[in-house]
Amino acid sequence: MVYKVVIADDETIMRLDISEMLTNAGYDVVAQAKDGIEAVKLCEDYNPDLVIMDVKMPLLDGLSAAKKIISSNYALSVLLLTAYSDKELVKTASEIGAQGYVVKPIDERSLIPAVELAIANGRNYQELDQQLEELKGKLEDRKYIDRAKGLLMSEKQLTEDEAYKTLRTIAMEKRLTMSELSRILIGE
Repeated sequence: MVYKVVIADDETIMRLDISEMLTNAGYDVVAQAKDGIEAVKLCEDYNPDLVIMDVKMPLLDGLSAAKKIISSNYALSVLLLTAYSDKELVKTASEIGAQGYVVKPIDERSLIPAVELAIANGRNYQELDQQLEELKGKLEDRKYIDRAKGLLMSEKQLTEDEAYKTLRTIAMEKRLTMSELSRILIGE
């Protein structure tokens, strides 16, 4: 699979060097930005697998742009570049959800493994997010089913098992999920 990458750095030479390294390694550099505002817009337009972004950029710095890109799901992963290995910057990068952090100067030997790891971490986060959403949905469904069971138990004097079987039977007859039927029964 060819991964799409957006590069954001205010230094033209740096963008070109990174682009060449990535292209040589088989990545598709879909766009380049010279500031954080362009980076956000390009990520929104291209929805890349990875955005490689300098921390220090004009108009909108890399950390602020990365925060916007991550919170809006405009890119799968963010890899930050900086000339500084300041612990506070690393901490902030981690807090906003960046998947990697590389200190300049950059060479292909250090960049490509960082890129691969950032993309893999982004995929892992995406899968965990999807699993979390599925679990939240199942928990919400379970709450409605339990409320509907309680309603049937009190109105029809059924046991919990009988109420569950009744819900299941009606749902099958009406071609509804148990959650859909439960929401109808409790009026939501």
